[in-house]
Amino acid sequence: MRLAISIATTLALATGAQAQSVPCGGPFGDFVAGLKRQAARQGYSDRAIDGFFRTVRHDPRTIRADRAQGVFQLDFLAFSRRIISQNRIENGQRNSRKWDGVFDAIERQLGVPRGVLLAFWALETDYGQVQGDFNTANSLVTLAHDCRRPELFRPQVFAALELYERGDFDPAETTGAWAGEIGMVQMLPGDILEHGTDGDGDGHVRLKTSAPDALVSGAQMLRGMGWRANEPWLQEVVIPRDLDWAETGLDHRKSVADWARLGVRARNGTLGPAGLPASVLLPMGRKGPAFLAYPNFRVFFEWNRSFVYVTTAAYFATRLSGAPVYDPGTPDPGLDGAQMKALQRKLIAHGYDVGGVDGILGERTRAAVQREQIRLGLPADSWPTLDLLNRL
Repeated sequence: MRLAISIATTLALATGAQAQSVPCGGPFGDFVAGLKRQAARQGYSDRAIDGFFRTVRHDPRTIRADRAQGVFQLDFLAFSRRIISQNRIENGQRNSRKWDGVFDAIERQLGVPRGVLLAFWALETDYGQVQGDFNTANSLVTLAHDCRRPELFRPQVFAALELYERGDFDPAETTGAWAGEIGMVQMLPGDILEHGTDGDGDGHVRLKTSAPDALVSGAQMLRGMGWRANEPWLQEVVIPRDLDWAETGLDHRKSVADWARLGVRARNGTLGPAGLPASVLLPMGRKGPAFLAYPNFRVFFEWNRSFVYVTTAAYFATRLSGAPVYDPGTPDPGLDGAQMKALQRKLIAHGYDVGGVDGILGERTRAAVQREQIRLGLPADSWPTLDLLNRL
């Protein structure tokens, strides 16, 4: 699911929408009335405002979906094994052949590899087969009204209103994911405004029914997020046992040449360009799979903020590009959901910002774990164990 928004899109949409924003919460009808007044101040016509908001309703199912994201509590091995199936790989290969010309043009003109687009296409909607049945307008307004993340969704309401005024959005009929994403690669309305592209030449941008439109638009969005053409994103590596674990993790970078001098080598093929900066990524700690994460890996976080989702999507993209299955290694047992929450509470008590107590081993929790491992004299590989929890 696509829950991040490009910085440019957020700022552009928020400039007007947040200037006199409607407070979240309170009676839903009053909130919608406030949005309508805000839209009028922004210059939208009465016809557009009435037409867009006429059918909007609060959607409790959207709120339930927002609160039920326990799958992200899985570790990388469990999550990737659940998400990456042989069927998805075979369907990816079939779609790669079917749309070969589209992928070739994207790679040539935008520098985004087909494996990356295929991975997002697969993980977001199973290659367009499961695009979501939530009413998009209802979901966006419901999430803007909810006080958990209103700043994320309020600008998207006005982006959808803009699409409606252009004739490209039907508030009564447009459906998608619970968080307001639309189409085969799940783009938010603001991203559609900024990056939506007619890929099949019919004069329209139809992200729900046209694979070329969806793929080209997705590639344009990745470029807008900072994708660097003709560079790798993630590569499985073999690491020496005496590596300084405190130098691993996304907060630490060295050139590929420097990592090679420290004994890091590609598990298959050769490492990326010698001068390229990279981080050693150990999603399950020093005894599990190991990867070099190149600058393009960080672009995946602009698509989705979940560490386990991003790492799985990036790895899946390498599989769809011909890489073999990772070596799972023999990682130390991790923490269950309750133990992870206990760990996060202890880290917060030690002064760390881990982004909340959610039981999810995200990027900020991993960074805090590594700093505490260093303080306690433990191998600083960012992988929390019961031993670390007890010592804290």
